[in-house]
Amino acid sequence: MFKYYFEQIHNVEIWPIISLSIFMIFFLCLLLWVFTTDKKYIEKMEQLPMDGGELSNSNQKSHE
Repeated sequence: MFKYYFEQIHNVEIWPIISLSIFMIFFLCLLLWVFTTDKKYIEKMEQLPMDGGELSNSNQKSHE
């Protein structure tokens, strides 16, 4: 059933290539961000659920 509809679409063979390219670009950008992000930022984000979501350093020191 779907084969008939896909055969009628002009240049249908380009869409899988485009979608794969978009996925790969997103994945590579995400990997680049993960490996270049400052470790202090990641540690700060790790602690947010434990300190009630407060971002300031003064609040973190008062809990210790």
